[in-house]
This record gives sequence, structure tokens and C-alpha cells, in this order.
Amino acid sequence: MTDAEFDVLDALYFVTPFLEVVRETGLSEVEVRDTLGGLLNRGWVRCYQGPGKELMPDEVDFPQDFVRYHYLATKAGLLAHNGR
Repeated sequence: MTDAEFDVLDALYFVTPFLEVVRETGLSEVEVRDTLGGLLNRGWVRCYQGPGKELMPDEVDFPQDFVRYHYLATKAGLLAHNGR
């Protein structure tokens, strides 16, 4: 796990909007976008349309809408984060 992945997962214990993840991690928007994309592919993060609306993987248009989404670490993501 990279430092960026660790920092992003650390910010995702609760459903968190993209720009808040950027603010909390101190990473650039591009770094957060790229890191979230990798974490999504691993199944370590889920996307939400808002605080209460989880999106199914086939509903996610990450390249187009990543800034609009909220994110939450999955159980697998939290286990990887805490196991580091």
C-alpha cells in the first residue's frame, strides 16, 4: 500500500465527498483521483451519489463524475489500512 492509498483510506472511515478527501489528505486532486481509481478497482472503496445513496459498480462513471461522488472505505479496505 502506498502512502497516498493509506492517507486516502484514512479519510474514508465515513462517507466523504471528493473535495473533503483532497482537503484532509493534502494531496492534489489528480493524486486523489488516481488513488481512488486504484482503490475502487481493488474493491477497497465504494462510491456514493450523496451521503445515503450507494452506487452499484455499473452505475459509477468514475472518469466523468469522480468529483461529484462521495466515498467510503470497504471492510477489505479498512483491513488493509489497519494491517499496514
